[in-house]
Amino acid sequence: MNLKTGFSKRNLKEKTVNKHTENIDFYINEFLLYDDATEAKDGICEVGMFLGYWFIKKTMWASASSTRSNAASLKKFYSFLYERGMVEKEDLTFLKETIKEEMPEWLATLARYDDPSITDMGEVWGL
Repeated sequence: MNLKTGFSKRNLKEKTVNKHTENIDFYINEFLLYDDATEAKDGICEVGMFLGYWFIKKTMWASASSTRSNAASLKKFYSFLYERGMVEKEDLTFLKETIKEEMPEWLATLARYDDPSITDMGEVWGL
């Protein structure tokens, strides 16, 4: 079963399925392959780096809405992999907790990154 079929079986609208599929395709084929080739199943530990830094810095369309959308897609994707025995329950739980706990800081970082009055990148990233 492919990812799009997996999303479709969850009774999601086609537009939603397409968005999740686009988000995951970008995550896998751009982020996970950016520096080193990381398999999708092993990328579960990289979600914080993706949403909290890379996505903000590397995409022109990063926004609060797109960040939340990607987080939702990642939760669905890794739940899909869990159901197929490709990731551990503990890793999936950690992913979901990380997204829940870190989302406010990721959105605050994004706001600082987009704030033209902040010229010191150390302020953006909390350095």
